[in-house]
Amino acid sequence: MTRERMRLFFAPLLLLMVAPFAAAEPETPAPTVVIVHGAWGGGWDWKETARALESRGFEVYRPTLTGLGERRHLLSPDIDLTTHIADVVNVLRFEQLEDVILVGHSYGGMVITGVAEEVPERLEQLVYFDAFVPFDGECVLAVGREADPSELCTEKAAARMLTETTEAGGIPPGWVAPGTRPPTDVPHPVSTFIEPIQLTGEPGNGVPAGYIITRETAGGPDDFNVTAKRAEDLGFPVVEYIGNHVPYRADPEGIARLFVGFGPVAGPASN
Repeated sequence: MTRERMRLFFAPLLLLMVAPFAAAEPETPAPTVVIVHGAWGGGWDWKETARALESRGFEVYRPTLTGLGERRHLLSPDIDLTTHIADVVNVLRFEQLEDVILVGHSYGGMVITGVAEEVPERLEQLVYFDAFVPFDGECVLAVGREADPSELCTEKAAARMLTETTEAGGIPPGWVAPGTRPPTDVPHPVSTFIEPIQLTGEPGNGVPAGYIITRETAGGPDDFNVTAKRAEDLGFPVVEYIGNHVPYRADPEGIARLFVGFGPVAGPASN
């Protein structure tokens, strides 16, 4: 074998031998999405959306708030908005999550606003999905209403505006037939609807935010038009999705794309 042939033979073999010891390129951390469900729901309802996000390289958390979903056995009159904010803050802290895309659906908008107030340094983006966008001192029953929040954020007001509560302090989902097996919507803690949120400034606390409004028809009437307008006035980009209030059940792929389509977090899911 000539010297040249020996070189051609051993060169690839040498590369194969040293390749395992070569310095590996540092991996880019997977973007993280945390989804906060709405009233009467649970993290179980977001399984398919989570799969759609994970298939695009995202790490996804979908915590269930205290007293709901698989945690329904913890329902009590003591559960309030502060409890649910703490639920999500503790997920971020104990899982050591940073640069989080935090999504809040419906009532979950109250929760993510409170989370941004407490740990803005852990968040990269807020996504309000057909959700409440509260100002300081507002509770769920007061958002978007002309009355003084102090008159609406009370047990007396709740008794007038809401259906009869259960003995455990939960508002039953009127659309679920008695005896329906889970996973399904369950009674929601009434105190979460009447506790005013405490903010030091505008909702979002400086964290970049976007808003998704779902409407049955383009530009049509919707219960969340008032909060979409509020988001627009705050400078949040607002995106319209044609569908009902829970479109993630029928179109998890489309909703996953929307969640990561705002500004700096478009990342790997923009394709």
